Amino acid sequence: MPPLPEDSRPDTVRPPLTWLYVPGDRPEVVAKALGSGADVVIVDLEDAVAPGRKEYARAATAELLGDPVTAAPDAVPVHVRVHGEDDVLALAELPGLAAFRLPKITHAVSVHHVAAVAPGVPLYPLLESALAIEHAYSIASAHHAVHGIALGEADLRADLGVREDAGLDFSRGRVVVAARAAALPPPVQSVFPDVRDLDGLWTSCARGRALGMLGRAAIHPRQLEVIERAYLPTAREVEEAERIVAASAVEEGALALPDGRFVDAAVVASARRTLALAGRA
Repeated sequence: MPPLPEDSRPDTVRPPLTWLYVPGDRPEVVAKALGSGADVVIVDLEDAVAPGRKEYARAATAELLGDPVTAAPDAVPVHVRVHGEDDVLALAELPGLAAFRLPKITHAVSVHHVAAVAPGVPLYPLLESALAIEHAYSIASAHHAVHGIALGEADLRADLGVREDAGLDFSRGRVVVAARAAALPPPVQSVFPDVRDLDGLWTSCARGRALGMLGRAAIHPRQLEVIERAYLPTAREVEEAERIVAASAVEEGALALPDGRFVDAAVVASARRTLALAGRA
């Protein structure tokens, strides 16, 4: 899939901001997650499930995804982070599945393999190693089934030997650029592991937003409100976007704003995305 030279993302689509991980071997927790207000629920069959409970988790997830309620048009989208090909084969054709999240992807060939096994299922590769970061664009552009990419920061930290959070900024920036070059949505931030430190979560979200990310994965419902507030545009940003869009309605091409600044079509498109996000509030 070649990169598009012009902005191709819809200006009026409200993207999801909160993505809640839940362990696949705890159906009661999954049920609560579906009512938590998260934009997307990610059922985890990988790290969150002990080896001896993998088969049970897969069976419980299959039951969930086969439920007509889960497959309803207005239902919360359910993604599944798979542990291996057995999960893909067991779940790919179930009506309640919205997407697969693929852990520890390092090469585009792995994406092609899953796309062949699960045709038509949206895929979200997770980049969790130095090798994956080096191949970020080839993974992002590997197949039309790829709908987004993201980092798996716990494994990436270990692989890189990173101690401070700032040590991941290069990798975060790399996936932002790769996603944009492949005409994908901005990557979603990885989870913030301390569910009690909401101030730290807010600060971390602000950093991710500054780097070009949009939205964040969570591991507890109490994190959802902080993530959403952190990623929604401020009142000043909304006001500025409204001025730009209003000016574009009466003049085409490069625009001169009342304060003397000139803006072009790319700035107008960005303003429309800001207003689309603001419509969530």
